[in-house]
Amino acid sequence: MQIPRFHKTYRNIKRFRQIFSVLLKYGFDDIAERLKLDSVFRFGKKFSKKARTADKYKHKTTAERIRMALADLGPSFIKLGQVLSTRPDLIPLEIVKELEKLQDDVPAFSSEQAREIVTAQLQPIEDIFLSFSDKPIAAASMAQVHKAVLKNGQPVAIKIQRPKISRIIETDINILYDLAGLTEKYFPEAELYNPKAIVDEFAKTIRSELDFVREGRNIDRFRNYFKNDNTIYLPQVYWEYTTPSILTMEFINGIKISEIDFAERKDLDRKIIARNGALATLKMIFEMGLFHADPHPGNIFVLKNNILAPLDFGMVGRLDEQTKTYLQNLLLAIVERNIDKMIKIFIEAEVIDETKDTRLLRIDLNDFIDTYYGVPLNQLEIEKLFSNLIEVLRRHRIAVMTDIVLMSKALATIESVGRSLDPDFNMMELVEPYAKKLMLQPVIPQKQLKEIKQFVDETEELVKILPGELKQILRKIKKGRMNLIFEHRGLDRLITELDKSSNRLAFSLIIAALVIGSSIIVHSNKGPFIFGFPIFGLIGFLIAAIFGLWLVIAILRSGKL
Repeated sequence: MQIPRFHKTYRNIKRFRQIFSVLLKYGFDDIAERLKLDSVFRFGKKFSKKARTADKYKHKTTAERIRMALADLGPSFIKLGQVLSTRPDLIPLEIVKELEKLQDDVPAFSSEQAREIVTAQLQPIEDIFLSFSDKPIAAASMAQVHKAVLKNGQPVAIKIQRPKISRIIETDINILYDLAGLTEKYFPEAELYNPKAIVDEFAKTIRSELDFVREGRNIDRFRNYFKNDNTIYLPQVYWEYTTPSILTMEFINGIKISEIDFAERKDLDRKIIARNGALATLKMIFEMGLFHADPHPGNIFVLKNNILAPLDFGMVGRLDEQTKTYLQNLLLAIVERNIDKMIKIFIEAEVIDETKDTRLLRIDLNDFIDTYYGVPLNQLEIEKLFSNLIEVLRRHRIAVMTDIVLMSKALATIESVGRSLDPDFNMMELVEPYAKKLMLQPVIPQKQLKEIKQFVDETEELVKILPGELKQILRKIKKGRMNLIFEHRGLDRLITELDKSSNRLAFSLIIAALVIGSSIIVHSNKGPFIFGFPIFGLIGFLIAAIFGLWLVIAILRSGKL
């Protein structure tokens, strides 16, 4: 058991050294020093070869250097940057914009390794495929894609996970947790950003993306939902050739939306493509409740007849009933210009503390609503609307539900793609009916009936279990096996005042005892004597006088007689 632990420790130390070196390379030596990494590895800036190159990055902005450092650190940190780029509620907007540029621009691994992985997890290549292209058609930090042809003649795309990528990512996740702990310890101001919570979210996201079975199920769900929609096409997943690290799906013979030359392709219409993409995204979000969370141009292919084929469903967002309720209440509060209601929603969602001073937040929310109040929906821009609201919330350290942030990001991305295709494209015209429907949901009879039924079901269940629970509680009380734990809140000041009062009372009793004891000694008239009085009696009176004077001064200074 010791050897695996040693190897893990060795890998972590080696990776820490790499991270330290990269921080120095891009001029973040102050951060490395505050994290105590320089003292851990016993070498400083002047000993690192990479540190000597830091000067050439001085002209770069902090956001640019953060992006370059993450790209240099490899797959896990690239993905971390991509996850952070979807969270403008957590990090400054200028860093978000820079992290959006992070691309999985990495060299492909060898075709021999790809063949070995397929053979080990499925069958020998020649038993499954008529042909297998050794040159990948796409390569990213987590996986690469090869084209092949099944025995039945069906062209497929095989997404193959990089060798040992899971172990690399788990090592990096452990290190990120360590770095988050160091950050919270040595950067008290970072507590506002909750570094460990960020790592938690990242770990959850990247582990999900590593599970290709999960991605395949996502594709199937979208394919089934859009099977009767002739504006969007999803590839078929071949489950007999799919594992957690291999995804085999139908090959999409289309063109990336960012690479279409519309001057040559007269059969494709920019306006129709922009509208189809926006409507498909809105259906995913507001009707299906499951949406493509990373719909950038590289993930969207265009087929003939203006049909769209979105790919890469590793990252998806969900708009479940609870999230919809949160969103609809927030939208209603904004429309009603009800700041109190907005703050109440934030408190109920536990994103702000009910004891928080909300005066400045109220001012900023009022300014935000005044900016957009009275402006027709079809004249609003989603990206500006969400970015301004999220900037207000970020300024006051109010976290937004991850899926709502992903939703706003998906809508803003599709809006940007739509405008690049059609300058007259207006996303809000398409969003308007969905927004109105969402705000009207609380008064829809079917929804009210559903909520009433849920309440009745929960009440019925409570009535059934309550007698048994009460019997159990009474039985425990009778046998003396029930303990009650009381936790006080907000009583610290009262306890302090009680402590002061009891201490003063005890001090008074000591003074009284000294006076009484000294009086007895004086009246006993026993030596030794000074000035004709027993010396111990005089000392007792002197100590009592000093203590009494000190007690009187303390009471007078407290202002409470």
